[in-house]
Amino acid sequence: MSKTVLKIKKFIALPHREKIFFFEAILILGMMRIAILLFSFKFLSRKLHLVTTHTKPTKVTDFELEIAVAIGKSIEKSAQHTPWESACLVKAFTAYKMLKKRGISGRFYIGVNKDKQKKSEIKSHAWTDCNQTILTGKSGHEMYMVLSIYQW
Repeated sequence: MSKTVLKIKKFIALPHREKIFFFEAILILGMMRIAILLFSFKFLSRKLHLVTTHTKPTKVTDFELEIAVAIGKSIEKSAQHTPWESACLVKAFTAYKMLKKRGISGRFYIGVNKDKQKKSEIKSHAWTDCNQTILTGKSGHEMYMVLSIYQW
């Protein structure tokens, strides 16, 4: 069997909720990618009503955390299959939209780090969490100094 057929069979076997999250994530990843290309971060954060915070994260129920983790996994998987670049910021905005739609609170982090190859350049990274469980952008997030935290 080809890899494509195996992927299709694997997708068909997924629970209904995960299929819905996958397609929703693909759609929002595309919208967020276009928005990032067209508008500044400052404009988008205002338009999305992201509020910077220094307070403790809002607690969520076990059920909400289960949904949040499923959304995070769907975003990470969906991002691997988009024909456009779905980098960390696109995934973070997507997580924000999907969680907020369901009334689940979370946090969105922006961090920076010096590029080891190009000392004069700074790299940035975005990640999201819910109840201190990282949903998107987990890989390498600990290497970044947090610049801003947004909460919803």
